[in-house]
Amino acid sequence: MSELRSEMVPNLVVAGALIVAALAATAARQVGWIDGDTVTRIVMGGTGLMLAWIGNRMPKTWVPQAAARRVNRVAGWSQAISGLVYGGLWVFAPFEVALWGGCGAIVLGIAVTVGYCVTQARRNAA
Repeated sequence: MSELRSEMVPNLVVAGALIVAALAATAARQVGWIDGDTVTRIVMGGTGLMLAWIGNRMPKTWVPQAAARRVNRVAGWSQAISGLVYGGLWVFAPFEVALWGGCGAIVLGIAVTVGYCVTQARRNAA
């Protein structure tokens, strides 16, 4: 139980930081310091960074056997890179590009992970 708790605490801290950033951005918008588009970009950029952070932690969290380590490594990289692309697009790209490109990056990261898992499962079954 304490192992599960030690894994959850950093995730809860990061989620809490994202909520605080969203609330701070909303408050800044309400007093006129930033506009609604900037609030969206802050929250979505933070979400991308959170996805990248979780993707980076994933292979370090589960390390059972050699095949699983390879899958976790690929999953970690694909999720981390897609999260960074997602966050970067929301910070710097026009809204439409950020929306479609960011979603595409996440879908591609998931597809790479699933594809690699299927490949490893077939290889281990043969």
